[in-house]
Amino acid sequence: MNKKVLMIAGVAMTALLGGCANTTALEESVANLGNKVDQLSAEVSAMKADQSKLSADVKDAKAAALDAQAEAKRANDRLDNVATRYKK
Repeated sequence: MNKKVLMIAGVAMTALLGGCANTTALEESVANLGNKVDQLSAEVSAMKADQSKLSADVKDAKAAALDAQAEAKRANDRLDNVATRYKK
């Protein structure tokens, strides 16, 4: 029983000392991960801005296409009216 208690105490002390020994490495790792998160956040913000600009450009292009389609229909209707007036 005495051996078990000493063994458990030894394992506990080793775990406690081992956990405390690498705090600087852990802090550096956390700082590195924090920097990566900040960088990714900046990239996501830039991508959102680009997506908003592209969305606006698509809306403008769609409106221009609809205007061109309406103008083409109006021109075709005018040509059809001209063709019906000059029938023999």
